[in-house]
Amino acid sequence: MRIIEAVIGLASGIAVGTGFVAFITVLGIVPRLMQLSQTASKIIWYEVAIIFGVFAGIYLSFGDSPIHMAVPGLVLWGLFHGAFVGMLAAALTEVLNVFPLLFKRIGIEGYLFTLLMALSLGKIAGSLFQWVIFVK
Repeated sequence: MRIIEAVIGLASGIAVGTGFVAFITVLGIVPRLMQLSQTASKIIWYEVAIIFGVFAGIYLSFGDSPIHMAVPGLVLWGLFHGAFVGMLAAALTEVLNVFPLLFKRIGIEGYLFTLLMALSLGKIAGSLFQWVIFVK
C-alpha cells in the first residue's frame, strides 16, 4: 500500500511541478526580469535561486520542524512573498494586457502607474500585516 501511495504522490508532484514550470515559462518572468535588470549573464544564479526556492518551499510545506523567526525576519519573509506574488501578477497582467485595456475602457488610463503602484504597495502591506500579526 505504501508503494502505491508513493507512486501517486510522485506522479502528483511531477504533474504539479510541470504545470508550475509551464506557467512560469509561458509568463516569461525570468527572461523579463533579466531584461529589466540587465543581468542576462547571471542566468545560472536565477536557476539556482529557483531550484533552492522550490526545495525550501517543499521543506517548509512538508517538514515537521517549524522555523521560528523574530519580527524582522517575518518582515523580510513577507517582503519576499510580496515581491514574488507581485512579479507573478505583473507578468500575468503584462502577458494578458489586462490593466491597460481595462483602464482605457473605463477612461482612467492616465492613472495607470498610480493604480498599479497602489495595488503593489497594498499587496506588500497585506503580506506584512499577515506575517507580522497572524504568523508568530
